[in-house]
Amino acid sequence: MKKLLFLAVAALLAYNTYAQTKADIQGNMPITWLGLDFTQLKFIGSANQFKDAGQITDRDMRNKYFPGWNELFIKEQKKYNVADAVGRDNVTYATNVTDNANDKSTGTYFTDNAGDFQRLTADKISSMVSKYDFKGNKGLGLMFFVEGMSKDKAEASIWVTFVNMDKKTVLVTNQMNEGAGGFGFNHYWAKSFLGALQDIDVKKWSK
Repeated sequence: MKKLLFLAVAALLAYNTYAQTKADIQGNMPITWLGLDFTQLKFIGSANQFKDAGQITDRDMRNKYFPGWNELFIKEQKKYNVADAVGRDNVTYATNVTDNANDKSTGTYFTDNAGDFQRLTADKISSMVSKYDFKGNKGLGLMFFVEGMSKDKAEASIWVTFVNMDKKTVLVTNQMNEGAGGFGFNHYWAKSFLGALQDIDVKKWSK
């Protein structure tokens, strides 16, 4: 009897650890919110158009705004309600995963090339995920890859991505254009991230 119970528990643990599939996006499997990845970001236009921003450098984006946008999802959880968006009672937060990637980014984020707004593909997202450092986290994860932010469009291009962290594979990734708005550089673009969160459709995407 004890042996059977042990095998049942082992089987359940194995399922929870390794069975993340597309169908698991909808259901009760725990989800970890991994945050916003800005490593591929291209900001179209000048941040000087925002009165509160002043001159923003690539270093400012990496050291101030990237972690600041990730922190909003933790500090303002009622507004940026990840659990509600994915149909869970609660989620685990591990934004250090994307913070780590963002910190190591050395790209040039600002450009005048409007064609840089959307450059990524599902295959590119899969390649990035396969090399990601998930910091020991396991199971089903959700992260946003923010590839473009256009002042002229007043939109951000975001790849909303569910991943199997055990296998470093993409379960679902969808590109979204989300409108920006509001006062101040930080909150103006945070509206786009909120829009992407609210437009997640776990029922549709799990099919």
